[in-house]
Amino acid sequence: MSIPGDQPNPYAQQPQPYGPPQPQPPQGQPNPYAAQMPPQQPAPQPGAPGPYGQLTMPGAPLPSSGGFGPTSPPPAAPPASVGRNRGWFWGLGGAVVASAVWAGTLFATGGFGDDDKPAVEEKPKANLAGYHYVSDLCEATDLSPYKGRGYAMQEREGNPLASGSRQSALDWMTCDLDFNPPDRGPSDYSSAYVSTEVYLHKASDPAPEFAARYKAYKDKKDRSDYHYVVKPASGFGEEAFLVTEVPNDGGTDDPAEVILAIRDGWMTYESKWSELRAPDSKGKSATAEEAAAMVEQSAKATLAKLKGKQAAQGQ
Repeated sequence: MSIPGDQPNPYAQQPQPYGPPQPQPPQGQPNPYAAQMPPQQPAPQPGAPGPYGQLTMPGAPLPSSGGFGPTSPPPAAPPASVGRNRGWFWGLGGAVVASAVWAGTLFATGGFGDDDKPAVEEKPKANLAGYHYVSDLCEATDLSPYKGRGYAMQEREGNPLASGSRQSALDWMTCDLDFNPPDRGPSDYSSAYVSTEVYLHKASDPAPEFAARYKAYKDKKDRSDYHYVVKPASGFGEEAFLVTEVPNDGGTDDPAEVILAIRDGWMTYESKWSELRAPDSKGKSATAEEAAAMVEQSAKATLAKLKGKQAAQGQ
């Protein structure tokens, strides 16, 4: 029975636009095309490993593989030997730094030297043998040996003349004296001179050079008609020398120069005598022996004063 105005069934099978229709399997038969579809995987649970061993986080997208095959494997962790090598490297660097610090400490403290040798050599203490600095050496100088032989102080400004200085390494004192010789006339310009110097060495011992300084006078050739004779002087400090200027012709009338040098500990003393006579002078110059006797007597009394209480008060 037909119904007028039948309409086409919208659910009827439509022809395929791109080829012949695919045959439909009979009802109850397996689908031959099912093997071509990838198997359905269950949805991964949050926090559980994915299908390829990767952890999934809630809300994180799954790695895309297009549905065909596994994704690229994750980067491999560094081998355990790398960590061990790095620890060995830093340990070696620490050992090198510690060795450098240890070596620097030994150098600074003298540890590489002999065990019996001190790291810093101590500076020797000055041995002044009890002598003291005085501001006016002329006041401490004994003039009695000169006056006893008739030598009188010249009365003029600047005579006697004393000077001195105190330094951290050295104290020095000087005294210059001018005398009129005996029998000097009104127009006679004859004179005698005594120059004394005292040194208190506070930084170094003068002993190694003291003797050489005065023995060298034997080689001094400042005058062609004189030479010097150097002899030890007894009775003074640790060592003393008497230096005498002697004419080459052996004469005794010419004036002589005499130097007395004394070392006692780190104190050195030098007193020099010289005399100049005018051609018309009636008197005679002191001989080398007479001059040496005056200088030695004055030195003994003067050095005793420099050790006494007067010297200590005059510091």
